[in-house]
Amino acid sequence: MPINEGTLDRVIRVVAGLAIISLVFIGPKTPWAWFGLVPLLTGLVGFCPAYALLGIRTCPARKS
Repeated sequence: MPINEGTLDRVIRVVAGLAIISLVFIGPKTPWAWFGLVPLLTGLVGFCPAYALLGIRTCPARKS
């Protein structure tokens, strides 16, 4: 599985995912906050299926 997310993109996704998941425990305590797992996991793995479908890459091009 190729990486299609750059470092800044990954950091933003992890931070946003953790912030959204925190809403399960504090704030409105809604189960919808578990959707924060999506940006968290894509940020940790470095691969976003939506980016792959749309042909988007935020990581620098690899040199051959």
